[in-house]
Amino acid sequence: MTAPLVAIEAEARPLTGAPGDHDELLELVGDAQVVLIGEATHGTHEFYRQRTVITKRLIEERGFSAVAAEADWPDAYRVNRYVQGAADDPDAERALAGFERFPTWMWRNADVLDFVGWLRAYNEDSGRRAGFYGLDLYSLFRSVSAVVEYLAGMDPSAAERARRRYACFDRFEESQAYGYAVARGVSEPCRRAVVEQLLELQRRAGDYLRRDGLAAEDEQFYAEQNARLVLNAEEYYRTMFDGADRSWNLRDRHMADTLDRLLAHLRRHDRAERIVVWAHNSHIGDARATEMGARGQLNIGQLARERHGKDAFLIGFTTYEGTVSAASDWDAQVERKRVRPALGGSYEALFHTAGPRAFWIPLTAETSATRALREPRVERAIGVLYRPETERASHYFNARLTDQFDAVFHIDRTRAVEPIERTVAWQRGEPPETYPTAL
Repeated sequence: MTAPLVAIEAEARPLTGAPGDHDELLELVGDAQVVLIGEATHGTHEFYRQRTVITKRLIEERGFSAVAAEADWPDAYRVNRYVQGAADDPDAERALAGFERFPTWMWRNADVLDFVGWLRAYNEDSGRRAGFYGLDLYSLFRSVSAVVEYLAGMDPSAAERARRRYACFDRFEESQAYGYAVARGVSEPCRRAVVEQLLELQRRAGDYLRRDGLAAEDEQFYAEQNARLVLNAEEYYRTMFDGADRSWNLRDRHMADTLDRLLAHLRRHDRAERIVVWAHNSHIGDARATEMGARGQLNIGQLARERHGKDAFLIGFTTYEGTVSAASDWDAQVERKRVRPALGGSYEALFHTAGPRAFWIPLTAETSATRALREPRVERAIGVLYRPETERASHYFNARLTDQFDAVFHIDRTRAVEPIERTVAWQRGEPPETYPTAL
């Protein structure tokens, strides 16, 4: 056995399912204000499961007061209302019904359903108000509707002004169509109108809060964040046709800024300003330790470290093989796909050879394992699409794992997360490579 394998085996903390599996991890987290928990795919049950186990302990034992997910702001806020007992939704499944945009299985799945039900029960039993929020900016049109709806209840004349400003988007059925039209010069940008709307909402916030009292501050914050999202989404969809790096950076800056505003909002409400972030490894792992950084891309993990220092703790996940819920093309149906064994020379292949079937390794201290893992290798990332026919080009990137995360979890064989709505393709699954001969 080579030196790196010996070092990893010595430092691996097995995941046995015992209550104490994460005790040492919580000690490492310490007083961190933000714990960012990643995933190597957007469709693996074990990643969701481990993430919820860690999150529950952070909420129960360390006073964390919110989950902020790589999810659309208005859809996640519907869940937030439910878990805090302020919604009309009768159960967790209905509270998740707002997630209608592809990829629905990211949040409408069995693991998230269980967590949302648990969080509602926890809040009721403890008297706390732990929340669930979204960080992403894809909800341009839903956020427009949310701003107008909020103002219609607070100030009908302001709602009418908002409708007139946002009418700039009315001719477009999809956000991408707006961005394409502006990029090609066939439509004027809506920038000035959305800036005016955000500024008016901010300017009138004091009047609205005095009218309804401090209990309305959550709804004002929700509306203002929707208006800010419209502003950033308008720029995002304009820039996505100019190059991937610029739009990627705008999106992750938006998510990092939303996280910081949420921290400030919780502070104003005298709630513990400690948040768990759920997002893909590509957003959580420090971009400066990957080829993303070399291309000029940044992400939430990098910005969290730059803004919060040791108050940010980054956790990554990897797997060697198994199945995953993913699509073959954008807006296509979810399928239960077979995850190919990881490429030789990857971190996943190294962990497959070295450690137990499920383990985690702390990366904050200088050890023989962290020295071995600092050597650059390729790392796999599967998003909402999985295209094994172009596995190397589509799903691997260069990284230095020790600099990317503060801890890494490896689960060697994993299975697909179960969507609430199972398609025929998901139920059928992907035939093995030896089909139909089974040889």
